[in-house]
Amino acid sequence: MNQKQQKHFVLVHGVCLGAWTWYKLKPQLESTGHKVTALDLAACGINTHKIEDVHTFAEYAKPLLEFLASLESNEKVILVGHSFGGMSIALAMEKFPVKIAVGIFIAAFIPDTLHQPSYVLEQNIERYPMSGWLDTEFFFYESKMVVLPGLKLLSTKFFSQCSTQDLELGKILRRKGSLFMEDLSQVDNLSKERYESVPRAYIVADEDLTIPVEFQEWMIQNAGIDVVKVINGSDHMPMLSKTQELCLFLLEIANKCAI
Repeated sequence: MNQKQQKHFVLVHGVCLGAWTWYKLKPQLESTGHKVTALDLAACGINTHKIEDVHTFAEYAKPLLEFLASLESNEKVILVGHSFGGMSIALAMEKFPVKIAVGIFIAAFIPDTLHQPSYVLEQNIERYPMSGWLDTEFFFYESKMVVLPGLKLLSTKFFSQCSTQDLELGKILRRKGSLFMEDLSQVDNLSKERYESVPRAYIVADEDLTIPVEFQEWMIQNAGIDVVKVINGSDHMPMLSKTQELCLFLLEIANKCAI
């Protein structure tokens, strides 16, 4: 594969997780000749910050924003966000639209431009009570709510169709996180001129028990997404439970949208 055909995928994890969640997908994409970067956001994975010291959503997404800022002026990447990572890549699309060839949301929260970014999170909490978070622990620190996902939540909802090894990884590597609801309810709306100028695609996990499929479909309609793929039989972690299928969809979307 020559330099022109090679694409650069940037993988962004969900809340309380880290770059480690891409450990199966990254080598698969690389084996097809593409470049792949998997990032830890602030207070995630092996990032040394504590969530209590991360005060805003922009601070949380800072490793991603700094990475995009460091790219060559003519380089474009394919930005991939999983779960709450959808909020991070949406912010990145707003900040660096010319550096992103396509934004791909995997079983992810995807904001619109008519409401504040917190809107989709608020809708999710309204429709699905917090009791569904099972044994998750909630803490309040200054102006934000901090969560530590429970082991029962991980096994029955996040990693419900993953191998016992991947579930064990999730249990060992989970960290406290935050949805930064208060901060996201006070920031400006994303714009049509910047955020929506970037092509967007969505990959649905159709047996997701964390972000139910009907809510994924509502967000797709709400955000006006045209390119939609569905991974059949996937839980909330398709990069682990349906790695091959996810890889093929990412390559297909990249070839179609990132010319």
